[in-house]
Amino acid sequence: MSGRSFLALTLTPEAPLCDWLAALDHQIQRAVGFFAGKPVILDLSMMQADTPDLPHLLPALKERGIRVLGIEGGERSWPAVAEWDWRESPLGGRASGPVSIPEDEMTPPAHPTLVVEESVRSGQHIIWPDGDVVILGAVSSGAEVTAGGSVHIYGALRGRAIAGIGGNAQARIYTRNLAAELVAIDGFYATAEEMDAKCIGNPAQVMLLGETLVFKTLP
Repeated sequence: MSGRSFLALTLTPEAPLCDWLAALDHQIQRAVGFFAGKPVILDLSMMQADTPDLPHLLPALKERGIRVLGIEGGERSWPAVAEWDWRESPLGGRASGPVSIPEDEMTPPAHPTLVVEESVRSGQHIIWPDGDVVILGAVSSGAEVTAGGSVHIYGALRGRAIAGIGGNAQARIYTRNLAAELVAIDGFYATAEEMDAKCIGNPAQVMLLGETLVFKTLP
């Protein structure tokens, strides 16, 4: 038996929620596409059953394109969350520390395609919402590439690749070696455990058909 792990962001809202959401909007504006396709855990440990505006929190996150993978730290019995689609947080895992939304992502030239001639190292984030991204090297575990168009990786994809942010369902992900932590297109994502086994470790492409990610091997 073998296993894989993937990274999820944790959001821990604080009261007053209207101010917290305003700050979240500011962070999103600083790094467009930062949350696109990422699994998010909603931590309610700083909330109370009677926190004002709590019933509107989960819908507000969905409106911002944030997909909540699981919820922890609160109680299903709270009347304020009675209408929520409450998903249990995945068991296990360990915190990697606070994550700062990057202010100075790689600044691409004014071209529809961004070409990165070296590998993307762990901890690096490349965000290019205006077109395709071409990585001539590999994408390491813990690294991420986000594109408004397709993502082309000439080496191994061991980190995360997110394509089609902003509603481009026709975008695709290509790699010479699929070993990803997470792939996503137009907000629909798959973790390592959900990927087609015959494509793992092989040249592959990922496309979106309806609301399902489809994996195909490449010659």
